[in-house]
Amino acid sequence: MRSSPLPEEKAESMVHEISQRSHPVGAVKDLGPLIERLSQSNIVMLGEASHGTHEFYEWRRLISEWLVVKHGFKAIAVEGDWPACRQVDDYVQNSPTNTRDSARQVLESFRRWPTWMWSNTEVVRLAEWMKSHNRSVGGEDLKVGFYGLDVYSMFESIHEVIHGLKKINPFLARRFQNYYSCFDRYQANEKAYVRSLLEVQGCEEAVKRVLHDLIAARKQSRWNHRDALDLEQNALVVKNAESYYRAMIHADDFSWNVRDQHMLETLETLIAQKSKVIVWAHNTHIGDHRATDMHEAGMVNLGGLAREKWGHDQVALVGFGTHQGTVIASRAWDGPIQKMQVPPSTAGSYDSLFHEAAVRMKTPCLYSLLGKTAQSGILAERHGQRAIGVVYDPAHERYGNYVPTSLAHRYDAFFFIDETRALQPLIQEFDHSELPETWPQGQ
Repeated sequence: MRSSPLPEEKAESMVHEISQRSHPVGAVKDLGPLIERLSQSNIVMLGEASHGTHEFYEWRRLISEWLVVKHGFKAIAVEGDWPACRQVDDYVQNSPTNTRDSARQVLESFRRWPTWMWSNTEVVRLAEWMKSHNRSVGGEDLKVGFYGLDVYSMFESIHEVIHGLKKINPFLARRFQNYYSCFDRYQANEKAYVRSLLEVQGCEEAVKRVLHDLIAARKQSRWNHRDALDLEQNALVVKNAESYYRAMIHADDFSWNVRDQHMLETLETLIAQKSKVIVWAHNTHIGDHRATDMHEAGMVNLGGLAREKWGHDQVALVGFGTHQGTVIASRAWDGPIQKMQVPPSTAGSYDSLFHEAAVRMKTPCLYSLLGKTAQSGILAERHGQRAIGVVYDPAHERYGNYVPTSLAHRYDAFFFIDETRALQPLIQEFDHSELPETWPQGQ
């Protein structure tokens, strides 16, 4: 969507409404009204307008810490791979299986491009805080965990299923290894597997059989709870990743839906285990799809699906935005990491309107509480909202980086930082073998 300037009277009305609903933020204590609203839900989703902005990570960390300490949230689930995030969880939970001395060591092991999404100094700070918090609480049931919601780790999850079962049921491990041998010819290359689906049936039945048999075996066994969760989730990742790659041969829109449906399944598992969960993912995943043009395109996302499943009262969605600054991204898939300028937001976009409100309120940072009273007002109108993916071209962003959005229906609150800066990646080496993430532009 290309945003167009609004008539002066309309723009003034919208800026006034934003100003009336917004709270300036100068310190953590100013988050009070926002935290009070979020604490009423069991699921809190914290978005981002890019995967490479320091302030989005930093404010999400501060909000998350408050929710964990004061309101009993027990899990942070992120737009990342389950096996990689399990390593972070081992570290923060002080698990016997942890072999790393610092969060930095754990996160430097992340190799799937774009590595900077989780391998950055901001997440190091979060993980070290989680570890310290977990040491200070009284029991295992009070600890907070770190989990991955995404679907990409098909071959890594195959390895984790077999490796984990060898320790507790070697017979079952051999049987599942035989099922998974269907993938051997592709040498852990997702691209090769997708290409093959144009000519052969693939491994759909094999991955379904593994998940079915694993669930049956778990019900008849006394496996360690943590190990059982890990095995079952990795088997689910393999099944849904196979479906995701199969969907890619038909349409990107369909594969996007498979991916976000998997995120919902994973969230269901975590809610059953932890009861109160915080989600970190891009606005395009957590902002209700029914309030954007995704709905007309037949697409769904995690935020909208969660609202449908658990109800609006139990799911709080917080969008994030910025007017200008710098960001970490790349100009091409598999390309080098770059710090890029984020140009001033396009006139007529929600980002531009929030900028005007921030200027009027004389604050560099603010949040607006939305909800039912806003849904019948001027903030329910559709205007563009900036969405920067891992692939980004600032010179052309006005043509493809604004999502048509009914702000009051898409989010329960919107957190805005007028000028932002790029986050700090830990490493600049990455694995180039994986397929691109789905629309829009690697989000």
